[in-house]
Amino acid sequence: MYGRDPWGGALEINATDSATDDDRSRNLQDFDKAALSRNLDETQQSWLLGPTEQKKKKYVDLGCIIVSRKVFKWTVGCIIAAALIAGFVTLIVKTVPKHRHHNPPPDNYTIALRKALMFFNAQRSGKLPKHNNVSWRGSSALQDGKSDGSTTFKNLVGGYYDAGDAIKFNFPQSFALTMLSWSVIEYPAKYEAAAELTHVKDIIKWGTDYLLKTFNSSADTIDRVVAQVGIGDTSGGPDPNDHYCWVRPEDIDYPRPVTECHSCSDLAAEMAAALASASIVFKDNKVYSQKLVHGARTLFKFAREQRGRYSSGNEASIFYNSTSYWDEFVWGASWLYYATGNTSYLQLATTPGIVKHAGAFWGGPDYGVFSWDNKLFGAQVLLSRLRLFLSPGYPYEEILSTFHNQTSIVMCSFLPFFTSFNRTKGGLIELNHGRPQPLQYVVNAAFLATLYSDYLAAADAPGWYCGPHFYSTDVLREFAQTQIDYILGKNPRKMSYVVGFGNHYPKHVHHRGASVPKNKVKYNCKGGWKWRDSSKPNPNTLVGAMVAGPDKNDGFHDVRTNYNYTEPTLAGNAGLVAALVALSGDKSVGIDKNTIFSAVPPMFPTPPPPPAAWKP
Repeated sequence: MYGRDPWGGALEINATDSATDDDRSRNLQDFDKAALSRNLDETQQSWLLGPTEQKKKKYVDLGCIIVSRKVFKWTVGCIIAAALIAGFVTLIVKTVPKHRHHNPPPDNYTIALRKALMFFNAQRSGKLPKHNNVSWRGSSALQDGKSDGSTTFKNLVGGYYDAGDAIKFNFPQSFALTMLSWSVIEYPAKYEAAAELTHVKDIIKWGTDYLLKTFNSSADTIDRVVAQVGIGDTSGGPDPNDHYCWVRPEDIDYPRPVTECHSCSDLAAEMAAALASASIVFKDNKVYSQKLVHGARTLFKFAREQRGRYSSGNEASIFYNSTSYWDEFVWGASWLYYATGNTSYLQLATTPGIVKHAGAFWGGPDYGVFSWDNKLFGAQVLLSRLRLFLSPGYPYEEILSTFHNQTSIVMCSFLPFFTSFNRTKGGLIELNHGRPQPLQYVVNAAFLATLYSDYLAAADAPGWYCGPHFYSTDVLREFAQTQIDYILGKNPRKMSYVVGFGNHYPKHVHHRGASVPKNKVKYNCKGGWKWRDSSKPNPNTLVGAMVAGPDKNDGFHDVRTNYNYTEPTLAGNAGLVAALVALSGDKSVGIDKNTIFSAVPPMFPTPPPPPAAWKP
């Protein structure tokens, strides 16, 4: 048997040993030559030499794991390198100058807004909260209601003093609260951006809490409401009252009569508007919101059933005379519709007969002038909103369309291209035709112009027509800006008519609390006259108060005793706040389209009645 010889020759196994020694020697030499003539592969070498000695690898014991020393070195090296790179990058970032993106400084309208709201803090009556932030004011008139034995309303503490005196007139106060609520409903984001949303809501609630005390707010039917607290007898009689006495509200110690009324449609409807609009502001507080709605319903029912003007035959006609109650019917019903969604209020607000009595078709020199007395134009703007965004159609379309057209016409009359209203040489529009105290009307117009501009923008309308001419919505905003800028100091006198704004503003404001020093001295009625007649600036700054304003020649007399120039009012400042918030901040932040419609159900227009049958 033969096998393969690994050395290259044949290998005989178990062959007979017949060869001679010489033959074997010769064969071995052949084997040696064959072996030397070939290279050995690795396997063959291992057979001859045995297993080769391999180089030992080195390891590192890390306790929980054993790794190769080479891998360990590479890992540690990478970590160190990464740390060095990170440290170098951090060093560069720390040493290179940074370009910080700060929020832009507030604009003038925002600054003025914050100050204008402070005026309401200074006008508060009753037990003041700790956060009132007017150092020279304190709690006052804590006996209101109790000091008059003839009234059934014994707790009339709270609310706001109307102007430079200490009388609480519910008619202009309610209008001021409605204006503030309207501005919050339309521009909550702007109030939030100015960090004033909580503040303005607190101001509104202080007023509505008081209004709820001035009638039986828990009843469904009432027969009286409070018209005012305090008396302003201007006859110069010896009895102390809120006009005869010039004292700080905190020092009032004389009786304050309560005036009730039993037929006062204008007052009750305006109070209803104030509570209804505030119920939308506080809609997230369901209990309080429903309380306000219930009170508004009760007041409006009283207004409709007990017809009459609140100022007829009493002293209110001297200070806040109401010329009609029909405009309050349209105004109050509009707000109640938005607050409740009840279409009966919308039907009333769009009833042609009521609208006619309110003066919608009369025209006249004061047409379109929105104020504490005449709310028609405000109601027209408010209901134009409904047509622009919900378009309820029949049976409301006829009057809503009329209101929309009339709103457009009045907006045209505000523009300098038209001559419905004169302007002073300094550019102030004379909405009250040169009569005193013009600014309260100007700020209301500025608010409505800006608001209507934002309505059109939200409805994707670039502008509106004045006759054959088309005007951009920017023109309305420019009108509002020029008027508010005039009030803030861009006028011939370079004077800001808002106290505390700018460096040059009235220093002799007609205001008892601001003019009498807080020096722990209690002055009697006549004792305070020396402060009224003093030529020195007020010792206390009534921050945010918008005074009555200049005359038709842009003139202004900073004299404390001349209230036609230097007295501020709640209604005037409410319009100022509304105009300022509308113009403040980023122009792209427009109105809140939907909040006012929260209670309004989906609109399904009723089809018009079919035509009469044809007769031959």
